[in-house]
Amino acid sequence: MRHAIPITRRHLLVTSAAFASLGAPLRAQEDRWRAVAEAAEGFSQLHAIAVAQDGETVLESAPRGPGLDRPANVKSVSKSIVALLLGVAIDKGALPGVTATLGDVAPRLIPRGADDRVAALTMEDLVTMRAGLERTSGPNYGGWVASGNWVADALSRDFEAEPGGRMLYSTGSFHVLGAALSEATGESLLSLARSWLGRPLGIDIPPWTRDPQGRYMGGNEMALSPRAMLRIGEMVRQGGEWNGTRVVSQAWLDTSAEPRARSPWSGLGYGYGWFLGGQGRGRYLLARGYGGQVICVMPEAGVTLAITSDPLQPARSDGYFGALQDLIEGPVSEAAA
Repeated sequence: MRHAIPITRRHLLVTSAAFASLGAPLRAQEDRWRAVAEAAEGFSQLHAIAVAQDGETVLESAPRGPGLDRPANVKSVSKSIVALLLGVAIDKGALPGVTATLGDVAPRLIPRGADDRVAALTMEDLVTMRAGLERTSGPNYGGWVASGNWVADALSRDFEAEPGGRMLYSTGSFHVLGAALSEATGESLLSLARSWLGRPLGIDIPPWTRDPQGRYMGGNEMALSPRAMLRIGEMVRQGGEWNGTRVVSQAWLDTSAEPRARSPWSGLGYGYGWFLGGQGRGRYLLARGYGGQVICVMPEAGVTLAITSDPLQPARSDGYFGALQDLIEGPVSEAAA
């Protein structure tokens, strides 16, 4: 383990009825999940944690923050949500596939004088953040959101890598993707999120930040409650279905879980909007947002985990996020065994 995990006990809810349904010895199973809760609650940045195993909620705790049912800013977890919307759009035929180019799907978004490579950017280049354009995240974020046109600004930047090459983490890539989805469907990103995810899952998706042209931000600032996050993760874990309703295709989720790049900071792989880690029964898909916002799906272990944290504090791989990664790869994986 890379980080020591402090332990405290506050506002703990671990339901014995849920553990009884798992078929494992009740006391041992309950103790393992209680240890996860205690470890998680020891993180001063953590607001709430919710865990489900085999479709049963086994852990809920909200030691601080707005609680389990109120929407919280999930930051870049939004990127994984937009990636799911891309999959639904392809499933519904609104887009022909990930190889569709920006020039084909949304030519009006391409600014005058843009590099010829911009029109040839594919939906896959955008959803894997391999567009090659200078990043709009990190130190460039403030200048980007201060611009008068976020899409045009992102697409007018210099190419630092060839499209389809290395990963350059950039919220601008996902904002362009969200704008392309809106252009292709004639619907706002909020409308798509509510229609394609909110309605079938029975979750609330409130309006969030819009750019100067009125487009909802793709890749940041969405708000979801921890329980809504858990429900999204559970739908993914169940192969794209929820209560017998097909939300997104199994094929899209399978493809999303294939690594196409690797984060230079966390070392995790990256697929279609999801970080990828672990192996075997401990394999997981991870939606990650600034400050420590997390949806983690462990398909083989039958586990889904949602975490919200203080959105104003950083969560680096050598700090709080590293501790959360240790929690997932250690106590959570052990409890799921």
